[in-house]
Amino acid sequence: MRIVTSIKEGQEELGIVINDRFYRCSAIDQTLPKNMSDFLKGGEKAMSKLQEFERALVRGTIERPYHPLQETQLIAPVPYPASFRDAYAFRQHVETSRRNRGLEMIPEFDKFPVFYFSNHQAIQGPGPIHCMPLHLDQLDFELEIAIVINKPGINIPAAKADEYIAGFMILNDFSARKLQMEEMKLSLGPAKGKDFATAIGPWLVTKDELEPYKIQPAEGHIGNCYDLDMTCKVNGRQVSAGNFASMHWTFAEIIERVSYGVQIFPGDVIGSGTVGTGCFLELNGTALIANPNHKDQWLNLGDEIELEITALGKLSNSIALHHS
Repeated sequence: MRIVTSIKEGQEELGIVINDRFYRCSAIDQTLPKNMSDFLKGGEKAMSKLQEFERALVRGTIERPYHPLQETQLIAPVPYPASFRDAYAFRQHVETSRRNRGLEMIPEFDKFPVFYFSNHQAIQGPGPIHCMPLHLDQLDFELEIAIVINKPGINIPAAKADEYIAGFMILNDFSARKLQMEEMKLSLGPAKGKDFATAIGPWLVTKDELEPYKIQPAEGHIGNCYDLDMTCKVNGRQVSAGNFASMHWTFAEIIERVSYGVQIFPGDVIGSGTVGTGCFLELNGTALIANPNHKDQWLNLGDEIELEITALGKLSNSIALHHS
């Protein structure tokens, strides 16, 4: 099931997408939640109820009014997360980025999954990303996957953690690298380099949709793992390619770490971290080693960025100037 949040005349509405049709939850059944926050708080009961209606619509046993998807304005499927944590779970990205800075691979990476908190009030969906001038100095994309929680818990073992995941989304963790590098010299952050925009979407894909892509986790790891191709195009040219299966730490293991001594809540969003080759910072560093005359590439005003992940769709954004 693909769950979305749309906006029309300032009104946000929860809905589902079936093929090229958008169905508002309020038009499917008046007892369904009207927004994503309430839906996630409803947990498995709300999920099962909406899935029953979705199956009936697919089979044609019920009919409901719909709008063409191309005429529907989608925003972030989870527009108001309870929190946003971003992990650092792909070994290739970590190892290559450290190598490009002349550093050895850090052994702690294999001991536990690490994450940081970012700004859950700066979540955006498809569409323009409005940047201040300082953001445009070495502006970068980051190709990631995110999950959202729909069940509260604490001290959750990895063996049970997948039960807490409502679904998956594409995530683009926009990064102002010059700001980020300057502030992290003070051993704190990232803050201003990351807090202005994180895009998720175009929809929340439930776990059942990913069953055909499920594979065994790597030896010594616990949790669901999926074979999903991940790519990024900038202005129509592919710049990045990776696979969700290469994620070193599973989301189940990340949830175990996140929930250690801490309650997690419905609406908490957790990102995977950047897939290998999934940002210009890594790509530029690798290219510079191969060619000392390499000219770095960054995002610029007007650029179109398209992240595509198997079964999760395409998330399209553009870079615009913030008019304050």
